[in-house]
Amino acid sequence: MASLRDIRKRIGSVKSTQQITKAMKMVAASKLKKAQDNVVAARPYAGKMSEVLASLALRTDPKKHPLLQRREERNVELLVITSDRGLCGAFNTGVIKAADQFLAENHDRYENIYLSVFGRKARDYYRRRNREFKSAYLNPGEILFSDAERVAGEIIDRYVEKATDAVYIAYTRFRSAISHEVEIKRLLPVEPQELKPDEVAVEYIYEPSEDALLADILPRYIYTELFSMMLESIASEHGARMTAMDSATSNAVEMVGKLTLLYNRARQAAITTELMEIVSGAEALN
Repeated sequence: MASLRDIRKRIGSVKSTQQITKAMKMVAASKLKKAQDNVVAARPYAGKMSEVLASLALRTDPKKHPLLQRREERNVELLVITSDRGLCGAFNTGVIKAADQFLAENHDRYENIYLSVFGRKARDYYRRRNREFKSAYLNPGEILFSDAERVAGEIIDRYVEKATDAVYIAYTRFRSAISHEVEIKRLLPVEPQELKPDEVAVEYIYEPSEDALLADILPRYIYTELFSMMLESIASEHGARMTAMDSATSNAVEMVGKLTLLYNRARQAAITTELMEIVSGAEALN
């Protein structure tokens, strides 16, 4: 049995860990509130932008803009969005697992699957497995629209130059503080909207011109889509970290209770032993 000093040290160590995990939970909860507000604010705009572009793609000649052109998918790019930090449960593991499954299932379907990563965890994971990257970015934690523009700009350039024929994003969609879901979504080319049975396609009148409008709105749509996915991922990360730290704090409380019980039993055993030695010594004197 461990000595009383060892048990006291363990109790002190677990209590220190409990304080850290409790503080991390509170920090994650405060960051989650801000991230959740950003997601809620961005979703209506991103959804309406997606709806408009899908409708526009249906009524526009794909030859009008490279981002509308669909080619045989031989070379595709997969962007994996993770966090830079750990201690967030299975958040990063879930995204990486989905990305690995995509790579394994489509290995024979495409000639090449190029990998890009956003976040240190994905970068380190694939670097250890000697995977080459088209691009690798760190996740600043506080996502700005300029971050999405920078990443999406490089993705768009590769697609326009026909280095890739399609682009997929592996990210985590935020549902609630305790619920999030990994998704793999195609970003390029822009997917046309399907007409309803009673709907008739109409032609738009463009001002100043169709080419000028598409050249401005299509890249902006890609920036917005990627920005929305990044915000969803950040909110999911904070939610996962808050849940993980709450679970760790509860486990620490339980462990302190068990160690305290063990300490009391060991202390009682030591006292009983000392009493027996005193009584035995007294009897020996008599």
